[in-house]
Amino acid sequence: MSIWSAALLLMGVALPVSARPIPVKKQNGIVDVPSNHSVDDTVERLKNILQSKGVTLFAVVDHSGEAAKLGMKMPPTKLLIFGSPKAGTPLMLATPSIAIDLPLKMLVWEDSQGRTWLSYNSPEYLKERHGLPENLLQNIAIVAGLAEKAGE
Repeated sequence: MSIWSAALLLMGVALPVSARPIPVKKQNGIVDVPSNHSVDDTVERLKNILQSKGVTLFAVVDHSGEAAKLGMKMPPTKLLIFGSPKAGTPLMLATPSIAIDLPLKMLVWEDSQGRTWLSYNSPEYLKERHGLPENLLQNIAIVAGLAEKAGE
């Protein structure tokens, strides 16, 4: 909890849920955002959000489902692949190598304690990796808000 949040709490001012900082882990360019829902429910929430924003969902890869077909057990793990040609095409025209990381991807997975997470490549990581111009970063910055909203 930030000092500012603690001071407001001591004064009896509660922050609305959306104003509270969402715990995020960042490692090697991957951002992990916790979800308050199961993997399946989080996937459905994310699909609905994408649809409401007019973002194309290209595929859902059910890694755990495919593993189960082989008799292998793994926690629920699903990868959503989504994007918008309107947002992605200018990125690929500016820096063709980013096509290897587009469309955007979000992994929804369950850890060993049964907690659900949403993971994605940070826009800053993709900018650094591909040398994206600063003015085009906004085209992929939507991914953070999608993860936070789906996990609420």
